[in-house]
Amino acid sequence: MRRFVFSACIALALLHASTLAAQERIEVGVFLDYLGISQTSTNNFGLGGRFGYRIHHDVMLEGELAYDYGINFDEVYHNLTTGNIVAIENTSIGVTHFLVGPKLQPAGGGFRPFVTLKTGFLDFRLAPSLIPYSDVVSAVSGIRTSSLNFAMYPAGGVEANLGPVGIRLELGDEIYFNNGAHNNLRITFGPQIRF
Repeated sequence: MRRFVFSACIALALLHASTLAAQERIEVGVFLDYLGISQTSTNNFGLGGRFGYRIHHDVMLEGELAYDYGINFDEVYHNLTTGNIVAIENTSIGVTHFLVGPKLQPAGGGFRPFVTLKTGFLDFRLAPSLIPYSDVVSAVSGIRTSSLNFAMYPAGGVEANLGPVGIRLELGDEIYFNNGAHNNLRITFGPQIRF
C-alpha cells in the first residue's frame, strides 16, 4: 500500500510539473492597438491578436496580426509643375499589420520585462481619391501608390501574470519603408493566456 501511495504521489508531481512546463510553452493574446502614422499625422486605433511559441528557455517566436480602423485626415494635393496646393480632400486610412519575430524574456516569474524585434508588413487602405486630374499629386502619394510596405518593429514592454492568465503592455517604433524609413509610435495593451 505504501508503494502504491508513493508511486501515485510521484505520478501526480510529474503530471503537475509537465502542466506547469506546458503553460510556459505557448502564449495567446488579444490586444488594443494604437499607431501614430507619421506621414498622415493620424492616431489610428484597432484590435489585434498574437501567438507565441517558446523555442528556447528565454526566447519566444511570436506572430501578430492587427487592424487599425479607418481614421479621417486632410490629404493635400499639389500641382506637379508649380508645387502649389490645388486641393485638400478628407480621406480615410486603415492599417493592417502583420509582424513575426523573436521575443527575449525570462521564462519564469509573475512580472517579466521583454524586448522584441519583429519584421513583416503594413498594408495601408486609403479611401479612393476624388481628384481626377493627372497633373496633381498627393502629399502621401507613396502610401497611396504602394500600400503594402515592409516593416520592422523594435519594441519592449512588461507582462504581469497570475498563473496562466496575464496582461501585457508593449511600446515600440513601427518603422515602414516607403521612399525612405518612416518611424511610427505603436502601443499595444491586452490580456494573454499561457498554455
